[in-house]
Amino acid sequence: MTDNDMLIRLRYALDIKNTEMVEIFELGGMSFTKEDVLNMLIKVKDEEEAPAHFIKCNNKMFEAFLNGFIVFKRGPQQPKPGQAESPTVPVKTTESPNNMLLKKVKIALALTSEDMLEILYEGGVTVSKGELGAILRNPSHRNYKECGDRFVRNFLKGLTMKYRG
Repeated sequence: MTDNDMLIRLRYALDIKNTEMVEIFELGGMSFTKEDVLNMLIKVKDEEEAPAHFIKCNNKMFEAFLNGFIVFKRGPQQPKPGQAESPTVPVKTTESPNNMLLKKVKIALALTSEDMLEILYEGGVTVSKGELGAILRNPSHRNYKECGDRFVRNFLKGLTMKYRG
């Protein structure tokens, strides 16, 4: 599953408007026009046969979108007393985009683990709390588990059912 596919499915599941997509990218530290965003949202089966104006979303762009989505939904993080104001969340791009999507959507929508399990169940996946915890861990943790495409596809399907159904 490509980053463009995940972007398209997330946008549909949460009914995000084009202008909001542009704003979310801005909040994540990347600047795109409405036309650029629409060119990212073109469904293509094979990237070699994509139209000339198609924009391939890479991991850095996808992570910037997810970081912006957190700020869009929850507002900018307030610095703790005595702490200097921190810049926007740095883009790491070291972990799997699938794991990143689950973690950051969980944060943005303020979902609990039980909410995540319910969404996954609605999408057709039965998973234990321990398995979900392994997917949400830091990639350097010894019990980290990389999330597969089928898992993310079912999560986005469950998210669609919850927010659009």
